[in-house]
Amino acid sequence: MVDTPHARSLKAQAAALAAQGQLEAALAGYEDALRADPGDPEGHQRVAELLEWLERTPEAARAYDDAALAWTRAGDLLRAVAATVLSRGLRGARPQTVRTLAERFALAPGAPAPSLALVAEGADPGVPILSWVGREAFVALVEALEVRAFWPGQKVVEEGAAGDSMFALVEGRAEVARRVEGNARQVVATLGPGQFFGEVALVSEGPRLASVEVTERSVLLEFKREHLARLTAHPEVDVTVQAFYRRRLVENLLRTSPLFNKLSPELKLTMSREFDLRAIPAGQVLLTQGHPGDAFYLLLRGQCLPSLEQPSGRTVALPELREGDVFGEISLLLDKPVSATVRTRTDCVVLRLERAAFERHLLSQPGLKGLLMRMGTERLQQTAKALFI
Repeated sequence: MVDTPHARSLKAQAAALAAQGQLEAALAGYEDALRADPGDPEGHQRVAELLEWLERTPEAARAYDDAALAWTRAGDLLRAVAATVLSRGLRGARPQTVRTLAERFALAPGAPAPSLALVAEGADPGVPILSWVGREAFVALVEALEVRAFWPGQKVVEEGAAGDSMFALVEGRAEVARRVEGNARQVVATLGPGQFFGEVALVSEGPRLASVEVTERSVLLEFKREHLARLTAHPEVDVTVQAFYRRRLVENLLRTSPLFNKLSPELKLTMSREFDLRAIPAGQVLLTQGHPGDAFYLLLRGQCLPSLEQPSGRTVALPELREGDVFGEISLLLDKPVSATVRTRTDCVVLRLERAAFERHLLSQPGLKGLLMRMGTERLQQTAKALFI
């Protein structure tokens, strides 16, 4: 690719024509730009889009195919895959194009998937899921994907709505927002090209935990749960999805939780391997009052109801546990029986750390141990108060 000033000027003129609705003139402008710079993937992409808008379908399909190969040469996996999927949708994708992408981006035969250790050491893990599978699985995975386009102000997902897919942002920008007290909308993150969201919906049914709204024209790849579930001939896809989901949850926990964000990178890495991710259905008891404590829990998704049985036999509800809360630490810290029963109110996702790992890693950290002791004391005070209600 030779990005010359002349080619850039031609593309700028073509973009202005497209913005004015002069699609035929814009197409001619981009084609002139491609003659000046034949390897430009963006030029191939815009030509394909304009041909599709002009309903010149066979030509658009071939142009998307050319764009996919150009993005591959440029090393942009997500754009290459998106162009391939668009070409396939127009019944124009050449089988060899997908194979070319697989040879460039998928794992070579016998190569291991990127590990948490390599990621922690700064190694490039590639694009999640897509570049973590072998070539045959990569081809099947690409065939299962869909491309979605959104305009500024459109919501990709809505907080509280049922979710069944994950998205990768190919181009554009988006905001992640959640409803807070008073139903006010609070932006909690911004997303750019190459970022993923919605991965929880790939492994568990339940409502979306946040809304995502695009702030400029955006193109996304959609990974639908039902489509991925059909790839039974490639079990590594499911293994990779589960690994990605677990890694995201643990990374977010270790980065944002006040309990763990001050730990050394080495200890975070060690602990990430020892947390056990579990999906728990509603109504299941996780801790039983009076029984020995066997683990430390952190609630990632859902709500739990702690309760206390008084000597009189009356059961008293304690404050509800929500996402980000921890429990089970009192029994482990004091080496006492569990002080309250904890039951899942909704379907939940928890991270569970066995007693031995808790004692080995957390109790050896003076600052962290002190924080846990304060949290445990507060919860014991709540329990004691409930005893006398």
